[in-house]
Amino acid sequence: MVDTTVNIDLSGKTALVTGSTQGIGYAIAEGLAGSGARVAVNGRSAEKVDDAVARLRESTGADVLGVAVDVSSAEGVDRLLAELPHVDVLVNNLGIFGAVPASEITDDQWRNYFEVNVLAAVRLIRTYLPGMVERGWGRAIQIASDSAIVIPAEMIHYGVSKTALLAVSRGFAKEAAGTGVTVNSVIAGPTHTAGVEDFVYELVDSSLPWDEAQREFMRLHRPQSLLQRLIEPVEIANMVTYLASPLSSATTGGALRVDGGYVDSILP
Repeated sequence: MVDTTVNIDLSGKTALVTGSTQGIGYAIAEGLAGSGARVAVNGRSAEKVDDAVARLRESTGADVLGVAVDVSSAEGVDRLLAELPHVDVLVNNLGIFGAVPASEITDDQWRNYFEVNVLAAVRLIRTYLPGMVERGWGRAIQIASDSAIVIPAEMIHYGVSKTALLAVSRGFAKEAAGTGVTVNSVIAGPTHTAGVEDFVYELVDSSLPWDEAQREFMRLHRPQSLLQRLIEPVEIANMVTYLASPLSSATTGGALRVDGGYVDSILP
């Protein structure tokens, strides 16, 4: 008789989540740790990394370590590899965003967004994918955005960088074809994080209470959302935890949506 129980068990796996001291990254780290993985928390600030590690150890009882390096630079990735040579589950969550009028985005801003949002992920996949392939198992997951498909007029440089990230995932999935390693993207919709709260108040009346500000933001700037609210980080983490597990073995090269129906498409 086939056992159809859904049981996500990542015992014995080491996971790295970039940009994981808060928000979506922290929720993902907590989800992976809660499923038994040994999780490496990453951020640039040693103080924030140490704080996140302590909170995760308390909430999950899992083996959690911290790596305070800037993975948006080649030197930072070299330091990371020295501290964490073996990764089974790579979650490229690090990303920056901000509203800038299209005609005012400078060359340096374009370069910075590609360096942080795209090239950091490329370097880390390039670093850890060969080991995954050699072992015959691994997961590389990129956190993209609905902005990759519905390019926002107020931050096209961010949207374009996330579009590139979808292509990066698809390309590396082909590189890992037939090896037991999967590579996927998660298209996150408008999500409730501290950074997004700041962003919302850049676009709506800053004197409004948060609940009203959120509703006004969704009404004016994200009216196509079927959820009609911001997504909570744990809802993104649930999808990532599934993709990181053996249960997702037939899912690769995909761009899976956790967008609250924001993208007006029946695919993917």
